[in-house]
This record gives sequence, structure tokens and C-alpha cells, in this order.
Amino acid sequence: MSRATTVRLDLGALVHNLRRVRAAAPGRRVMTAVKAEGYGHGLLRVARNLDADAFAVSCIEEALTLREAGIDRPVLLLEGVFEASELPLCARHRLEIAVHHPEQVLMLERTRLEWPLRIWLKIDSGMHRLGLQPGIVAAIYQRLLSCPAVAPQMGLMSHLARADERDCDATLQQLQTFNAATAGLPGERSLANSAGILGWPQTHFDWVRPGIMLYGASPFVDSLAADENLRPVMTLSTRLIAINRLRQGEAVGYGGTWICPEEMDVGVAAVGYGDGYPRHAPSGTPVLVNGRETVLIGRVSMDMITLDLRRHPEARIGDPVVLWGEGLPVERVAAVVSTISYALLCGITARVRIQVISVEDFTA
Repeated sequence: MSRATTVRLDLGALVHNLRRVRAAAPGRRVMTAVKAEGYGHGLLRVARNLDADAFAVSCIEEALTLREAGIDRPVLLLEGVFEASELPLCARHRLEIAVHHPEQVLMLERTRLEWPLRIWLKIDSGMHRLGLQPGIVAAIYQRLLSCPAVAPQMGLMSHLARADERDCDATLQQLQTFNAATAGLPGERSLANSAGILGWPQTHFDWVRPGIMLYGASPFVDSLAADENLRPVMTLSTRLIAINRLRQGEAVGYGGTWICPEEMDVGVAAVGYGDGYPRHAPSGTPVLVNGRETVLIGRVSMDMITLDLRRHPEARIGDPVVLWGEGLPVERVAAVVSTISYALLCGITARVRIQVISVEDFTA
């Protein structure tokens, strides 16, 4: 029997979540974020099952993977090109690029291409990560209008920094900055990420760019996926491989950091940081055994974790253990582990077996 650690991917849930995007932003076109190997779900697997208007990736390598697989919908490089040598490839494969720095403008002005590129001017509306300063946007726009390497239909975009906080006015401030910086400039606009789609309809503009909500996690700090009518796509699970009866006072795992408060059963499950389960998960992190909640005790090992089975007297070797996903929201686990759901979903390693539930299975 192969090792039990498995990621189950419910593609029907992926389709459901895209429908949720379209319902929340009616009439807008949808550019789905599939970067970082589709947030850990598989770049091609996700792209082939999403009826999106366009895809957003982080780099040309991801874009070329889509093109080589025969995916011909628009693809945007969210960080643009890193060097001028990438521009001819972008033109050849009809890729769209973000322009977020004057250096990239110079690259375009010094390049002659087979076909002009569609670009999106990325504006720093307040996140202060990537983006042109608002005061130079109009001048950069005019420069690029006269650049032979640039198609005349430019887009205008920015990124929201705190849209996950529903009661924070930073999003409205960013919206005001974005509107002021782009006033009078023709072109399609894009500002809303997942939190913007669900919580800030005034940011929807022409294109929305969902990411985490597609994969079935809430983009907000104060809700879970089910609260937003989202379904988890990924479920990480394994099985119990041992149950040990320990005495009061005996220590569990590396460093002996957890001491049995009484005589008790301790379960050993076949999953660890070698699979992408977080090494820093503390005792008390929730897991499911046979669909019922218990907690992690002791340190996470490379291949194993230990579980408190005091409330699971029926547990047996071979019983299923869910680390996150169906029945246990990844947001809950992330909160206990002091990380975010994005990091957990993207962190699954190559040795974990993948089980795919197709859209047909979902609709049957």
C-alpha cells in the first residue's frame, strides 16, 4: 500500500467558486490568478477547468506553460518582464504584460517586435510594492502611446493592499488615488482582487482578478469560506499509522515539548513537513479523525504528526485524518499556525499523491 498522504482536488468546487465570482461581479470580465502552480492546485489543471476570460501569472515561464499546452486565452504577466530579452517571446506568444517601473518603459522603447504588445500600466495606489507613482502615470501613458512596441489599447491596473479588512478605509483611499491617477486616460481598468470582488463593488471596473476565492478560501480576516459561499478545492488527508497508549508524564515527540497529562492514547498520522504540513504548527492545531475534531500534540516531524485521541476511543489504525479542506477550513488551520491560507495551499510538496475529482463527478 502506498503512503496515505493525499491531496484531493475537487474541480467541481473550482467551477462553483468561479460562478461565485461572476455572481458577485456581474458583467465584468474575469482574469483568474493561476500563478504559483495555481496556488498549489496545478497550473494546467486549474486553467483547463476554469472558463475564465483571461489568466494572470507571475512570470513568462508560467505563461509559456499555458501556451505550450494549447491554452490561447489572454495571459497577463503580473510582474511584467524582468529583462528585455523576454519581450520578443511575449510578442510571439501574444502575452500581455504589466508595466510597473520606468525601466520597463525604456525596455519597450528600445525594442523592435514582430507584433506590438498589449500592456497594463500598474499604478501604485497605496500598496507601495510594485507600481508607477501616480504623478507620472499620465506622462508614461503618453510615452507608450508613441512606442511602436506597444499596442494602443492599454489597460490600467492596481492592487488592493487591505481589502480583506472590511472596516478599513485604506481601500477607499486606494480607489480615490487610482481614479485620480487615471482620470482622462482611455483604457480598461482592473483593481479588484478576491476581497475587492466580494466586499468592495466600487472597485470592480472592467476586469476583476480573483485569486484565493477560486480555491475555496475566504479572502477576509473575519470569515471562513462557507460564510462567503465558497467551497474548498483542496483537502489534505492521511491515515493513522499507529496508536500508542502512554502514561501520565510521558513526553511526546522531538524535544519532549508536550507531556501527557494523564494515561491516554496518542495517534500517529503519516504526514509532516516533508509533505508541506507546517513545521511550526503548535500543539492544539485542529485536525479531523474520522470526521471529528481533535488536536495536534508535540512537534511536527518530517513524515509524521502525533494526535490527542482521548476523545476518540473508537479510533483505529488506518482511520482517515484530515489536515485541512472538507470539514476543516484551511483558514482555521492557518490562524492557529500564524500564517495564511495561501501559504498552506501553495506549500504542498511533490511527494504527496494527487486525487482529482472531475467536474463530471461533481455534477453527476
